[in-house]
Amino acid sequence: MAKYLAQIIVLGTQAIGRAFAKALKQEIAASQEAARRAGGGRQGEKRAEANARTGMTLEEAKQILNVEDLKNFEEITKKYEHLFAVNDKAKGGSFYLQSKVFRAKERIDQELKEALKAAKPSAAADDATGSAGDKQR
Repeated sequence: MAKYLAQIIVLGTQAIGRAFAKALKQEIAASQEAARRAGGGRQGEKRAEANARTGMTLEEAKQILNVEDLKNFEEITKKYEHLFAVNDKAKGGSFYLQSKVFRAKERIDQELKEALKAAKPSAAADDATGSAGDKQR
């Protein structure tokens, strides 16, 4: 009887150990994938900060508003307004869903603002070098 009990304990410990090792490998892989998606470096830090501030990733925000491309601002606004109106509590909608739609739009707006901010310094640098080149001619 003690022999069988010892075997059960050993087999159970081995199964738990394998499950723990597998879960650890999956967590490491997920962490590496998240770091890769975030872009790494300073940009990755900014994206992680924005995700934490809004509580939502950019991918999740795009899924909520059902948009693929962030370049079409009119489409984003149109879908946001529609989903926000449909989920209005006064019309029998869900305040929770309405707030998710609002946060998704907020997250996308934040990403667009960061992209615009990143584009401005390079445009200003191009203008400065272009005007300096004109003066030399």
